[in-house]
Amino acid sequence: MSFTLRDAVDIFIVAYVIYRVINLMQGTRAITLVKGLAVIFASSVAARTLNLHTISWLLERTTTIVLVALPVVFYPELRRGLEQIGRGRLFIRLGKEAEDHTPAIEEIVEAATHLSAAKIGGLLVLERQIGLEEYVETGIALDALLSKELLINIFEPNSPLHDGAVIIAEGRLRSAASVLPLTDTDLGSHLGTRHRAAVGMSEQTDALVVVISEETGTISLAVGGRLRRYLNKARLQEQLSFYWQREGGKR
Repeated sequence: MSFTLRDAVDIFIVAYVIYRVINLMQGTRAITLVKGLAVIFASSVAARTLNLHTISWLLERTTTIVLVALPVVFYPELRRGLEQIGRGRLFIRLGKEAEDHTPAIEEIVEAATHLSAAKIGGLLVLERQIGLEEYVETGIALDALLSKELLINIFEPNSPLHDGAVIIAEGRLRSAASVLPLTDTDLGSHLGTRHRAAVGMSEQTDALVVVISEETGTISLAVGGRLRRYLNKARLQEQLSFYWQREGGKR
């Protein structure tokens, strides 16, 4: 059977889709679950090869249960993937130039540093590929130019907008006092609602979430369901540049 151009295109499309799916899961809990599934599959193959009937039967039943539970377990990743497909992001053009977020990063870093020094709590959500309109709608719409002065004023304790998150997209401050989903992950008793909201938001979307602790002034960054803590000014700028300056961001 001859290998045609159509076969090459077919293989390329499948390989690219797999590549995008892996990137989508990278940095999330899904990777750990995939490793677990791989172990179960490998064990099942080994049990059948060695004629271990009881173990093989148990593993087959376990696999069935896991496959039924996958839509629930992988809900954040499935949602993220479907949103990317719906927005045409799955087949985003390779080599597309990344948007320059440097001015926005500088304003955010300056604001976060000021809030940290004053021990004022803050929660800043930075939109990437997945749109955050549903979260914008939970807060007060602003659509204002992004500046460190505006961010600092929003999070002042006596400000009517300080309780909640600000959402930043396309270089503009879209909303304040927005409500974010809380993570089910146990972060420990020393981390409060802001940190749970930051991690929860990063689990359900590909957004970057900067959180400043009101108690300690510690600056943290939530990415892909993980919390990077104890960031200083230089480290925060480095992390935001790394994750926000690249198309697709979270790799």
